[in-house]
Amino acid sequence: MAERKTKSAPVPVSGLAHIGIRVHDLERSVRFYALLGFTKTAGPIGPEPVAILDHPSGVELNLVLNAPSANEPNVLMDVPDKHPGITHFALLCPDIMAAKARLEAAGIALSGGPVRFGPGAQGIFVRDPDRNVIELHQRG
Repeated sequence: MAERKTKSAPVPVSGLAHIGIRVHDLERSVRFYALLGFTKTAGPIGPEPVAILDHPSGVELNLVLNAPSANEPNVLMDVPDKHPGITHFALLCPDIMAAKARLEAAGIALSGGPVRFGPGAQGIFVRDPDRNVIELHQRG
């Protein structure tokens, strides 16, 4: 018997709840993300455990504290084989050149950019202390 296919509505999603990032050292990560305007508001809590960082823009990061080594490569970005997975997340930034200057003053080097993405958009890339990639993305 042929399988009957019915068209159904998509699962309703109303926004992004949080971004989970695996890290090794909580305090080191909190210091880095503070440069981007995040504040630790809870944790570590739960079985993993997780620390919660909030941003005035409404973006929430969950730092998952279970990376066993500070020196391991980021398997999604640092090895020649390309594995499926999230390569980076992008935060809207009104002035990436001012952000670049602030990051460099704090000793954080860019890992890429500035890069133009068609008319009116550009970005720079940095790595957090655990080599996770963050894009600062400017529109307009």
